[in-house]
Amino acid sequence: MEKVVALLEIIDTGVDVAFATSEGDRPKIRSFQTMRRQGSTLYFATSPQKAVYRQLQENPNVEILATADRVSVRCSGAVDFHVDDECKRWIYDHNPVLSRLYSSYDKLAYFSLSIDEMDYYDLRPTPPVFRHFNLIEGTEKSGFVGERFSNK
Repeated sequence: MEKVVALLEIIDTGVDVAFATSEGDRPKIRSFQTMRRQGSTLYFATSPQKAVYRQLQENPNVEILATADRVSVRCSGAVDFHVDDECKRWIYDHNPVLSRLYSSYDKLAYFSLSIDEMDYYDLRPTPPVFRHFNLIEGTEKSGFVGERFSNK
């Protein structure tokens, strides 16, 4: 679990991540900013009028990807719109962009992503390293990029 926590530091508060949803049978990807991290749970905010909000309501399964210094971390899980009021206020108060765009914290839709699985790719060494973590099962697989892996 220490490795997972260290990897999650790459995806800490304020980091832009590639955020993938789906609409019907079409993938949709956009840049999203993480608003808060508590353990292996990430928090986000969006406008309830945006397409991403509707997409998440229809299918809560998402993947995100963060990269830093030739290291990438890909995470998957299902979003949850049950975020307590204290957390919503914290997010709104600690992100200066939100108060410029929205007149009040309650104008936004907040959601969390509890990470179920995480893939880590380190392209710095030769050969590059791959690790897969299943946080639900508590399992880890590792090897080198280019080898065949079954993530399930």
